[in-house]
Amino acid sequence: MYPSYRTITLLLFLFTVILNAQEKPNVIVVLVDDLGLGDVSYYRKLHSDNIIVETPALDALAENGTVFTNAHAPAALCAPSRYAIMTGNHCYRSDAPWGVWGSYEKSPIKENQLTLAKLMKQAGYHTAFFGKWHIGGDFLRKDDPKTIYRGPRNKPELDVDIRKIVGGGPRYHGFDYALSFQAGIQDVPYAIYENSIFKPIAKNSKITFITQAKMDKIGVKLDKAEGLGDSHWNPTHMGRLLIYTAKNYIEENANKDKPFFMYYSALAVHLPHTPTDELNGMKIAGTTPSKHLDLVKELDVQIQMLINTLKEQGIYDDTIIMLTSDNGGLLRKNTLKSGHQPSDIYRGGKNQAYEGGNRVPFIISWNNHLKHQLNGSPVLGLDIMATLADLTQIDLPDDQALDSSSFLPMLKNETEVLNRTIYSQSGTSKEVMLIKDNFKLIMQVDKTDLSNNTQLPIALFDLKNNPTETEEGNLILNKEYQSKMKELSTLYHTTRKSGRPTASRFLNN
Repeated sequence: MYPSYRTITLLLFLFTVILNAQEKPNVIVVLVDDLGLGDVSYYRKLHSDNIIVETPALDALAENGTVFTNAHAPAALCAPSRYAIMTGNHCYRSDAPWGVWGSYEKSPIKENQLTLAKLMKQAGYHTAFFGKWHIGGDFLRKDDPKTIYRGPRNKPELDVDIRKIVGGGPRYHGFDYALSFQAGIQDVPYAIYENSIFKPIAKNSKITFITQAKMDKIGVKLDKAEGLGDSHWNPTHMGRLLIYTAKNYIEENANKDKPFFMYYSALAVHLPHTPTDELNGMKIAGTTPSKHLDLVKELDVQIQMLINTLKEQGIYDDTIIMLTSDNGGLLRKNTLKSGHQPSDIYRGGKNQAYEGGNRVPFIISWNNHLKHQLNGSPVLGLDIMATLADLTQIDLPDDQALDSSSFLPMLKNETEVLNRTIYSQSGTSKEVMLIKDNFKLIMQVDKTDLSNNTQLPIALFDLKNNPTETEEGNLILNKEYQSKMKELSTLYHTTRKSGRPTASRFLNN
């Protein structure tokens, strides 16, 4: 019996789908925790010969692709940035615009909201998440298993059942596979979750209360509150566990019909600074001037391990790697004492409104596809969404990723400069920033105004002539620049209050 016309048509269609899937590159997005611009020796060498810690793997990525030199995190603090990067929306569109600081808080990502994972699934990718989530989640109460636990942060959490994430985690936002740490290694629960289920660290692991006294026995200082976790919790080993699980995933998913999208959310280089003794045959702990810089080195080795695995599987040329940070670098005493400059030439660091707070590394590498270039266009971490949509030829809905602009044309050298205004924010001090045509306005948000709509201008810098934001160059009281200050403050206020999109696809229509 000969196959019917309908059968032949179906077979041709399925063959085309499989062929197209194979032609799509794998994508790895690496989001590093607290990595400053000056922590990457490639960036530091652009301004200084004084290199305290080399990062050869990160440098090799930079030398093999596009290096953005005017890249910004959406916020100077990790949680709000993570929401923005995952959704392509500015932090202020979130129900928690200043961040979701507790693992037991409701995720600001709505069920109907597009995420990077949902986008890539739509494009035919298998999606996987590895590492720090920090965008909220749902756990059940112990005393009432039908009720979601919600509790104040920095208070011992005893009534929460941490055995399973029942909502709000990576598996609920489009990831097919997830090995997640709800708050990285910095906060409760001190546990690992595989596909939302508590994953014991050891065969005899049990859920217990992690105290500072217990951590003292293994030389670890908790960064945040005591709380529930795995009885074998030791942050020193978590980076190793994370990278080897990611390696296994690549090995298992290389050269399959479906390309893969990996979101590698590194645990380094956030506190507590607990570097591993050795990784991939290289000694880590105690090899740099500070434990903080040991973790920078550990991160670099992890990146080399990812690259080596791609090469071993024969898919390095078929994989795009995008690497950036969730905020600026850490200003740690021992690190600074060594001469290392985490923020490179820029003022301030993590949590601050100055450029050091949200100027970040941003590297795009695709071997044998992208030429090496330095690009000074202003870009944001949340631009990853529109760029991936552009790459996979997916049309973004008009109600999604409102602030994400594609930088794919710049990677293809079709255009050299992306003309855009940068909207960002600091951290706990609640300042907002706007950069337009090299002028940067910093405004203090009135903390008593829950709408966040009351903002007082406190600084104005001309970044072209004063990139380091010296106070001598603060133009806020300069009469010649009052109209510029008013122009920028009005632009920020009206844009935020109106809710209008800021992405280039809206502005160009």
